[in-house]
Amino acid sequence: MRIEVRVPVLPESVAEGTLLNWHKKLGDAVARDENLVDIETDKVVLDVPAPKDGVLVEILKNEGDTVAGEDVIAVLDTEAKAEAAAPATTEAPAAEKPAAAPDLSPAVRKLVAEHALDPSKIDGTGKGGRIIKEDVLNFIEAQKQAPVEAPAPAAAPAPAAAPVAVPTAPLGDRSEQRVPMTRLRARIAERLVEAQHTAAMLTTFNEVNMQPVMELRKRYKDKFEKDHDGTRLGFMSFFIKAAIAGLQRYPEVNASIDGSDIVYHGYYDIGVAVSGPRGLVVPILRDTDQMSFAGIEQGIADFGKKAQSGQLTMDDLTGGTFTISNGGVFGSLVSTPILNPPQSAILGMHKIQERPVAENGQVVIRPMMYLALTYDHRIVDGREAVRFLVTIKEALEDPARLLLQV
Repeated sequence: MRIEVRVPVLPESVAEGTLLNWHKKLGDAVARDENLVDIETDKVVLDVPAPKDGVLVEILKNEGDTVAGEDVIAVLDTEAKAEAAAPATTEAPAAEKPAAAPDLSPAVRKLVAEHALDPSKIDGTGKGGRIIKEDVLNFIEAQKQAPVEAPAPAAAPAPAAAPVAVPTAPLGDRSEQRVPMTRLRARIAERLVEAQHTAAMLTTFNEVNMQPVMELRKRYKDKFEKDHDGTRLGFMSFFIKAAIAGLQRYPEVNASIDGSDIVYHGYYDIGVAVSGPRGLVVPILRDTDQMSFAGIEQGIADFGKKAQSGQLTMDDLTGGTFTISNGGVFGSLVSTPILNPPQSAILGMHKIQERPVAENGQVVIRPMMYLALTYDHRIVDGREAVRFLVTIKEALEDPARLLLQV
């Protein structure tokens, strides 16, 4: 019996995807639910599992092809034997992939071929250890920076002097590399430009004294971790709780525009920007007003692990009423975050840095952080934006407010 392998149904916000790489070739036996192929969308990489046990007898879409939801990409024969279908491995689809690197995407294969690299020497950070283009570029850069021993001429041995690293490219090298954007990077670019063209974005700044939160965290972090099965107490849960207090007080910051209507959301789904091998993604913590500090910290930790392993799902990345981005983990002192449409605001956290500040007529050193709130002026007025940011500042500088909700 022959059955079709189809692309999973894609959400309305995702029109199509790119077929990355086949994990099976023609004639291979496959087991039910075994991943056959990866499909990259503008949000996540999807697995396409085998619907039944069988043998892969037809491949209808090749690596690099664009596919839509429910497209037929392959055919399985549930009654065939793997040995009977084995000769099909000599057909063109299998011959198109280099035998030395069967799991490389077209972009990665091109880079590897251009630079005559051995893929087995490149550490893959993609899903399941797959090599992605960033891995190849990092490998090339590491080779350029590594010292290379130059062979000494036979007639004139090199003097016993301090060794000098010989660059792999001549000085003034003006070489260029051209690689296609991933769907994720292209979608990020599209949404950033869309936000700048459609929203009236303004950014307001403030600073917060992090000493109260840091002292509270230091006092209870060991007990917190012990009582909550190893969940660590970080700063993000404080910021999310403080943001919820502000969103409840100023609902327009938690709203969005839909055509000519303003939609006020009665729930608080917070997007937390995390970095993964494929770029920055924003998974969503849902109903954060009903979550404990431990639940928030565990949720963020889980998202971080899933982002690094490429296991984030469409549901993880869909929706959200407000976003928090922490550029401070990369050392950013101050920045202006860009809206995540259709949300009306985004909060930017930054590096905690000791600075002199005035308190009660005295100059003291405090761990300070700059906060930035970018907002859509079509929905949010400057007064509400500033007061929202002040609410966050006051909650963090006096964490008891979060408990008393004042």
